Amino acid sequence: MGLQNAKASWVKRTNIVMLGLDSAGKSTLLCRLRYKDVFLTLPTIGFNVDMIEAGKDFTLTFWDVGGQKKMRELWSNFLEDSDGLLYVVDSSAKHRLDESRREFELILKNESLKNVPVVVLANKQDLPGALNAEEITRRFKMKKFCSDRNWYVQPCCAITGEGLPEALQRVATFARQYSKSKETFTTLKEL
Repeated sequence: MGLQNAKASWVKRTNIVMLGLDSAGKSTLLCRLRYKDVFLTLPTIGFNVDMIEAGKDFTLTFWDVGGQKKMRELWSNFLEDSDGLLYVVDSSAKHRLDESRREFELILKNESLKNVPVVVLANKQDLPGALNAEEITRRFKMKKFCSDRNWYVQPCCAITGEGLPEALQRVATFARQYSKSKETFTTLKEL
């Protein structure tokens, strides 16, 4: 094992699964987080994976999974080994809020996501009539469905980048805490 390999193993990697309905802005958000830029994105058929360094020796691997109805049936396949859930909501699409909330509730019931921290991104804050973070918190019944885990609702705009540094910081903090608690639990089980 060369020095190169030894160094690489010190980097803590965590998995963040990024879900939400189609057109919520997941891929645009990921581009913006990764490249500080906006690209024209097409509907994601399948998934995108990107790694973002969140501080020294700490990397977040984002799994951005397509949100079309057909893809949602496969969401559960991406939940194994998650250290965080980033759920993206189009805050301006009031006609799809119920559908989005139903999918969110369904995913939280998955055994693989038990206690996994959640950050909801209330995206598209730049659009007229977009619901604010408090409204999304209420409509998504966050206090009820996330009482067993760390959670946060972050207003943001993928196009301008507003709210994204805070969102990344929050996801990184939650994922770091969660992966530490998992390690502790594993160590206790081995004793």
